[in-house]
Amino acid sequence: MSNYTEDNIKSLDWKEHIRLRPGMYIGKLGDGSSRDDGIYILLKEVFDNCIDEYVMGFGKKVDLKISDGTVSIRDYGRGIPLGKVIDCVSKINTGGKYDSKAFKKSVGLNGVGTKAVNALSNYFKVQAFRDGKTKVAEFKRGNITEDYKISKANDENGTLVEFRPDGEIFKKYKYQSDFVEEQLWNYAYLNAGLKIHFNGKVIQSKNGLLDLLTNRTNVDALRYPIIHIQGEDIEIALSHGNAHGEEYYSFVNGQNTTQGGTHLAAYREGIVKTIREHFSKNFDTKDIQTAIIGAIAVKVEEPVFESQTKTKLGSLNMAPDGVTVRSFIIDFLKSQLDNYLHKNQEVKQALLKRIQQSERERKEIAGIKKLANDRAKKANLHNKKLRDCRVHLGDKRGDDEIKKETTIFITEGDSASGSITKARNVQTQAVFSLRGKPLNCFNMTKKVVYQNEEFNLLQHALNIEDGIDGLRFNKVVIATDADVDGMHIRLLLLTFFLQFFPDLVRNGHLYILETPLFRVRDKKQTFYCYSESEKREASEKLRGKPEITRFKGLGEISPDEFGGFIGEDIRLEPVYLKGAADIDKILTYFMGKNTPERQTFIIDNLRVELDKMQAEANTDDDQNVSEVTDSQLVEEAA
Repeated sequence: MSNYTEDNIKSLDWKEHIRLRPGMYIGKLGDGSSRDDGIYILLKEVFDNCIDEYVMGFGKKVDLKISDGTVSIRDYGRGIPLGKVIDCVSKINTGGKYDSKAFKKSVGLNGVGTKAVNALSNYFKVQAFRDGKTKVAEFKRGNITEDYKISKANDENGTLVEFRPDGEIFKKYKYQSDFVEEQLWNYAYLNAGLKIHFNGKVIQSKNGLLDLLTNRTNVDALRYPIIHIQGEDIEIALSHGNAHGEEYYSFVNGQNTTQGGTHLAAYREGIVKTIREHFSKNFDTKDIQTAIIGAIAVKVEEPVFESQTKTKLGSLNMAPDGVTVRSFIIDFLKSQLDNYLHKNQEVKQALLKRIQQSERERKEIAGIKKLANDRAKKANLHNKKLRDCRVHLGDKRGDDEIKKETTIFITEGDSASGSITKARNVQTQAVFSLRGKPLNCFNMTKKVVYQNEEFNLLQHALNIEDGIDGLRFNKVVIATDADVDGMHIRLLLLTFFLQFFPDLVRNGHLYILETPLFRVRDKKQTFYCYSESEKREASEKLRGKPEITRFKGLGEISPDEFGGFIGEDIRLEPVYLKGAADIDKILTYFMGKNTPERQTFIIDNLRVELDKMQAEANTDDDQNVSEVTDSQLVEEAA
């Protein structure tokens, strides 16, 4: 039996605690392949301070540069008081935001954010410019390395922060420009007039949430013009589209609350209440909410978030001793949205038609849905399609933090699913095995989800029948062979998710698993290569003639090898919908009837692949590539 004495009690200083438990401060770590990975939280924590300056009326622009993994952020606000520069980035619970007079409706209130960035960076620099003087300090992993004296400067007032995330914590990290730009546009939409310079681009919004919905959706596919209403401490935008599910963007004090919270719940509730009362009809909640595209931004004094990453609002009140968030938002909608509908009859009628359409579709599949759900419940008792993870099998360690790491691999065939099942981390990784190629569900109604056994069981395994609020896995990974059949299965699954569950894609939960195409080895070393160029580099490193194996299918990779590809070094390609991606156009292009544009695309890409194969054949004795004519290509494309 181990002893429990005074020697077991340890006190950590601020930087040691942050580095030991980074998840408490920035959520999950990651390598930058997900929007909510830690490197983006580090950027946000620094940028939030720039936004707070702008909100308080100081500084109209922010400069951001990212180069080779190093981030530089310069605002033009008041600048940190020179005598407190070091304290503000290295002493927990030190900052100006404890003084509500200086920062009334700020995002960060606990004085932790910038300190966490400092502790988790192997290089961190802070420089304040204030009234013709400047103060600079440099750190490494929270430890000060350079403390420069205050000196004269001709720069505008403000603060400059540079940092490079610690590679020991954020392994093989890379900032994805698309994710950063999306993050910056959210800041711009919530702070109309703010000009952000990012690596040569200018990001600025004049119309707030109206611009957000205009740029994030295909306006031509909306059922009526975007409703845009502003009030004191609140702004909303709203429309209906043609897709299934709901799509919301929510913000508090300029912070993108990706997990919603009390304000988003009140917004959804308020829309339903207002529409029911306006039309004097007790519509089903789902009929109103289906296909909604909405955004809400509120300003709350001293907001309470459910974690340091501030992705979910927990505040019940708008201000200390003030009205509740719920009543404030619902009352605003009942007044302003109701007035808008009275004044805009065309919008009102179009909204009503969309609700009635959802009502008809819901009733059409009601009977089918019940039978399908009964089948799914019976199937779950004895089928082997889903090999669940322990987080969902009653393991007491399955807390919220662990659930954030849950992954489900969707694969096809017994050999592939068998390899992944044997190699996976049974605590957090699950496997769903398809039987053959999925149905091409392009342009089909949601009835097909319940009529098709594979789709029905898949939606139940994910628990997304009624939306992604109950999604059981944080990452949904399509794992198919790297051949023509595998690519076809991947495309069919993408069609399924985009057609019926687009919010799962838009919220960053869908990924493609990248596995090596080649194994290059000799008696001493083994290299796994994900491309032809990597294979050539590996071959050059090994003297003599190495053994080269081409993995044609996932089932050919042994479980021992597979463990290395779905462990810490897993390579995932996020399925990302950029800006106003038109899902209908995307699916029509790839899954609709053949068009000249798609034929041309296929032919051009086949030529590229054939050129690669021919080049490889010229260097590898064991490979042979036959000539293919344009007529054969056209026939294959058709």
